[in-house]
Amino acid sequence: MQFSNRDTIIVFLTLLSVTAVSQSLKPGLAGMAPSKWLTMRHSHAPGKVYSFPGAGRKTFTQDEYYLRAWIPVVHKEKVTVILGPNYRTEQLEFKSSGENPVDNMSNWDLRTYGLDVNALVKTDSLSWLIFTSHINKSGNFSELSASEIPINYTVSATFLRKKSPNKEIGAGVMMNKSFRVTVLPVFIFNYNYSERGGIEMMLPKKIAWRNNLSPWDILYVKAESVTRTYYIHEINSNNPAVCRRVDIDMGLSYNRRLGKYAGVEVFGGYRKNISNRLIAGATPLKTSGLSASVELYVQPPKFKKKK
Repeated sequence: MQFSNRDTIIVFLTLLSVTAVSQSLKPGLAGMAPSKWLTMRHSHAPGKVYSFPGAGRKTFTQDEYYLRAWIPVVHKEKVTVILGPNYRTEQLEFKSSGENPVDNMSNWDLRTYGLDVNALVKTDSLSWLIFTSHINKSGNFSELSASEIPINYTVSATFLRKKSPNKEIGAGVMMNKSFRVTVLPVFIFNYNYSERGGIEMMLPKKIAWRNNLSPWDILYVKAESVTRTYYIHEINSNNPAVCRRVDIDMGLSYNRRLGKYAGVEVFGGYRKNISNRLIAGATPLKTSGLSASVELYVQPPKFKKKK
C-alpha cells in the first residue's frame, strides 16, 4: 500500500496524539481547567459514509471509550515524573443493511494500549523544562497478536517560561516514529486577558478560548485534533494493513467541577475530517459531521502537609 501526497499533514496531526504534561505538572494559569488524575470518556460521531466495491454505500458511526490514569513516580522540589497508562477501544458501528465490508473494525475489536511518561524539571522560579513521551500499540487484537502490531512512539522537549501571573509561553520540538521519523516544532501560549477569560494554545494539538462562568464552571470554544491509527489483518498479505484517520473537532465544551474531587466535561460540535484511510478499495464519501463526547474525571487527591 502506498501513502498519498497528504502524508505530511497526516504525520503532522498524528503527533497531536501526544499526551501533553498533565496539568498537575505544568505551571498553568488561574482559571484553567482542574487537573485530571483519572479520565473516562465516551465519544460519538455518526453519519460516516463509504463506498465499497461490490457492496455500494455503507453508513457507520464512530464510537469510542477511553480511560487513563496518572501515577506519580518522582515528586521532588525540582523534578516531577508521572506515568499515564491508557486504554482505548473503538468501533465503526455498522448502520446499513447487508454485509459489513469492514467487520473487523466493528464489535469493539479496535484497541489501543498506551503509556505516557512525562517529566517536569524546574530550572528557576519562573521556568521549566517539560519532557513528554508516548508509546502505544493499536489495532485489532482479536485477529493480530501483539508482536504483529508495530510500536508507535513520540517524544518531545519544551521550555516553558511564565512571563507574568497571566501569561506563559513555551517552545520546543517533538519527534514521532510511526511509519517514518518526523520532527516538528511545539508552541505553547496561555494568556488570561481578564479575570474570567483566557486563551489556551498548545500547537499543534489545540487552540481554545476560555470563559470562566464561575469558580466551578468553564466554557470553551475550541479546535482540537483527533488522530487514530489502527493495524488490522490484510487478506493475502503477511503484513498488517494500516487504517488511519485525522480529524479536527471544533465546537463548544463545558467543564463542571463536582466538588473538590471530581468533574464532568461535555463537548458538542463538528468533526472535520482531514484525511481518511480505510481498507483497500474503500472510497470515503462523507467523513465529516457532528461529534459529541462526555467525560468524567477525578481530580488528584490532596494531602495535608505534616507540620
